[in-house]
Amino acid sequence: MRRLPPVQHSARAWVRRTVVLLMVIESLAAGAVGTVQILGRQDPSWVLVAGCAGLFVAWPLLLGITGTYSTRVLGTGSDEYRRVGRAALFLLALAGFISYAGGLDLSRTLIGAVPILALVTVLNRFAARQWLRHLWARGRCTRRVVVVGRGGAVLDVAAQLERQRYGGLRVVAACVTAADQERVRQARDLPVAGLDDVLVLAAEHGADTVAVTSASETAAEYLRKLSWQLEGTGLELLVAPGLVEVAGPRLHIRPFEGLPFLSVEQPRFEGWQRVVKGGMDRFIAAAALVLLAPLFLGISVAVAASSPGPVFYRQVRVGLGGRTFTMLKFRSMVADADDQRATLQDQNVSDGLLFKIPDDPRVTPIGRSLRRFSLDELPQLINVLHGSMSLVGPRPPLPGEVAHYDSSVSRRLLVKPGLTGLWQISGRSDLPWEEAVRLDLRYVENWSLALDALILWKTGRAVLSSAGAY
Repeated sequence: MRRLPPVQHSARAWVRRTVVLLMVIESLAAGAVGTVQILGRQDPSWVLVAGCAGLFVAWPLLLGITGTYSTRVLGTGSDEYRRVGRAALFLLALAGFISYAGGLDLSRTLIGAVPILALVTVLNRFAARQWLRHLWARGRCTRRVVVVGRGGAVLDVAAQLERQRYGGLRVVAACVTAADQERVRQARDLPVAGLDDVLVLAAEHGADTVAVTSASETAAEYLRKLSWQLEGTGLELLVAPGLVEVAGPRLHIRPFEGLPFLSVEQPRFEGWQRVVKGGMDRFIAAAALVLLAPLFLGISVAVAASSPGPVFYRQVRVGLGGRTFTMLKFRSMVADADDQRATLQDQNVSDGLLFKIPDDPRVTPIGRSLRRFSLDELPQLINVLHGSMSLVGPRPPLPGEVAHYDSSVSRRLLVKPGLTGLWQISGRSDLPWEEAVRLDLRYVENWSLALDALILWKTGRAVLSSAGAY
């Protein structure tokens, strides 16, 4: 592979504009917080005025030192927020040192100002991240990626990045082994070249990122040489570890005598976090049932008046460890809906084990409204209170689905099924079967209380948008 001059970054312009805008906003925020501190004192000293005025420069400077303006973390979320917190700690430490060394009463004022400034900055970054994800999902301001590796691995990574366009990465070319080139060309409409043509292909298509899969031919030696070739080009090198469903806290780099290993912690399905989760599930479910009692009564009356039949629909589902339970829902279909299923089989649009029809004739008028906002799912709070379900978890499957599970899909049964989950915030019924399974397995492999909180937060937006609800 020959060395080429640095590529022209397709995303450089928007990154520069975004960083400048963030610096301006966060400088102004620091100045505003400092001004409030000064105005809050009847007779502010010159030390207070100087210290608060210094926030205007010190805060964006510390954010830059902690790497918050790095393009590597821009729009990433948790990593970005951690760096903001680190900058806040540095600012407090700096104020304390200056106060101690100069005998000044500065740290007491900043103790109240810095947390407010950090919170404002995090909210600003959250808003910026939402805007960036909005642009990325529409194919704008994306980073152009050349994927490198064996054919199957390259196709998997390309499909994953296409599904998750809000990540801001767009595959523009692929470099694979000679034996896989024709296969990749037929599978995807992408420029394809050999493993030795990475830099040439990146320059031709304006790529700014190279993603190497773990299945690359002679991976270690090839990856070392490729990293040397990328020096000075401005291209970022990413390595896909081949553990696409394992992420976050379970992955760590552990060096042994200079040799780095990727350490993968075992998923935990018990322990204190499970106890906390179970307690929170029951507490929130009980509180919700009390608060939503008037809504339950109103829906019950509407369902009973809309069509003959019971108010609740009961269905056997499979839960933790393969044990069955009766799941409750408000009835949204006619009473003999299950008997009509066989006659509607030819309208089934599911590509897997599920049965779904976009305009199902069995759904009642009131049922359509209930489904649109997932109100038919509310009785599952009773299942959560009983302990057969959780607020967050995989989709509760039918026994007929479980009978066709292989060993990997059966891992969905290692945790309680949920009233909501990754499938709920990612498209609901619009999801293909394979994607729904992948999301459930990702939840099982990476479960945490923080992930549950994030899913619950995003569920409200998914319900209000009513996407994939039918």
